Amino acid sequence: MTPRPFATWVALRSIGARYPWWREQALRLEQAGYDGVACWDHFISRGTKTDPVVECWTTLTGVAAVTERLRVMPFVLNVMNRHPAVVARAAATLQEVSGGRLTLGIGIGGHPVEHDAYGIPYPPVEERVARLEEAVAVIRALWTGGPVSRPSPFYPLVSAHAFPVPEPLPAIVVGGETPAGARLAARVGDGWTTGAPTFPERRRIYDEALAAAGRERSATTVLVSFELGKDDTLAGSPWVEDPGDEAARWAELGADGAVIAARTTADVDRLVAAAERRPSPVTGGRA
Repeated sequence: MTPRPFATWVALRSIGARYPWWREQALRLEQAGYDGVACWDHFISRGTKTDPVVECWTTLTGVAAVTERLRVMPFVLNVMNRHPAVVARAAATLQEVSGGRLTLGIGIGGHPVEHDAYGIPYPPVEERVARLEEAVAVIRALWTGGPVSRPSPFYPLVSAHAFPVPEPLPAIVVGGETPAGARLAARVGDGWTTGAPTFPERRRIYDEALAAAGRERSATTVLVSFELGKDDTLAGSPWVEDPGDEAARWAELGADGAVIAARTTADVDRLVAAAERRPSPVTGGRA
């Protein structure tokens, strides 16, 4: 089997951003050769509450309409923010807008203050995990077109149709920072994403859970994420100093791609400059 190329995504900030900035940076990253852009799913700032915040789905749809090759991904959708039937329909539309460039990232959420502000329920983690597992099942069912009838304590469907069916079906990548999250991703996702600090340890758990579920690692995608603190920058990061070697290192550790946070125009400048020094795409990432 030919190894897949290592994919390099950039997660542009949604908090403190406006759509024209987002669009401009996405176009620059596409021109520089990056594989995709990702958008956080938040509604309000965690700091100054009057900061602008771009909405994830509409931002990605706008970017998909003005790019040709760049993949788009919510990173990651909070399962509590939207009914999964709405997610399924929005994803099908975005897949059509983008010509098949959507990856659907989804997770259990983790910012209760935002939920309180908007009146969105924020149940205990056990219920949010159960809701995520059920939401993925609902999305997949609706992507058949229907009619779909299925009981559910959270998201029952009765003779539900959902056309057009997305083509191809978007991969569903589940965000999971904990051992339980890695196991959930192995059970229900087409892929898994987690933070770089815990990736080496969590990767073993993910692989074991895949094997227990009778699933092949080669059929999934694993993305390792690199976050930035509020005042951090990419200056001096190996992703801008020696991106080829850094990609090769994470591929050797078992990742199929990386999602690199970029909060500012200056950080995008650094990534664009780094792309000029990148060698041919890295291959690898197999367990």
